[in-house]
Amino acid sequence: MLTELKREAFEANLLLPSHGLVHLNFGNASAIDRGRGILAIKPSGVGYDVLKASDMVLVDLEGEIVEGRLRPSSDTPTHVVLYTAFTRIGGVVHTHSVHATSFAQACAPIPVLGTTHADYFNGPVPVTRDMRGLEIRGPYEVETGRVIVERFARLDPGQIPAVLVARHGPFTWGETAAKAVENAVALELCAHLASETLALGARGGKFPSALLDRHFNRKHGSSAYYGQKK
Repeated sequence: MLTELKREAFEANLLLPSHGLVHLNFGNASAIDRGRGILAIKPSGVGYDVLKASDMVLVDLEGEIVEGRLRPSSDTPTHVVLYTAFTRIGGVVHTHSVHATSFAQACAPIPVLGTTHADYFNGPVPVTRDMRGLEIRGPYEVETGRVIVERFARLDPGQIPAVLVARHGPFTWGETAAKAVENAVALELCAHLASETLALGARGGKFPSALLDRHFNRKHGSSAYYGQKK
């Protein structure tokens, strides 16, 4: 069932360690079939070196397993919440990549300090509030998704396809699972550059809004001119 969806999720998951975004098993990727309301996600705790496309677990938007012999990622409820709230996304990625996770652990957003950031994120990458005790003790992974959605109450997930969960780590998303991985790669690069820039003192002042708009819009939206025509 949904062989191509499993293949998409599988290939996205394999890209995570290949880009250095995953250590041990700290990470997962999923892809969704919007027509059927079913997502495919990495099974919990299975090493990337032995992972197969057939291992991907199919889950519906109620969080129920549709198909799979293995347990899905423990982060599956968070993915479900994001797919339900952000209806235009087709893939979700979660990692504990070093630099982005460092910002998350510091409960600090990743600021816009250069055009590399502006090419992918139309503003600072936000950090969620701390989760409350009841949220942590309750359906933790569901509540993780909810604090992300709460943080985006006044933000466009299409303009900033990433978030830092306070004291935890980054989530990214995109139109496809492959695009969600690309955004995760970009996020880690931007976090690395930001940490290096801040260490140097970052004396350049506030990043110009015109430069942010120009760099973001040349790659995104109806007026984009970066790359080749599709």
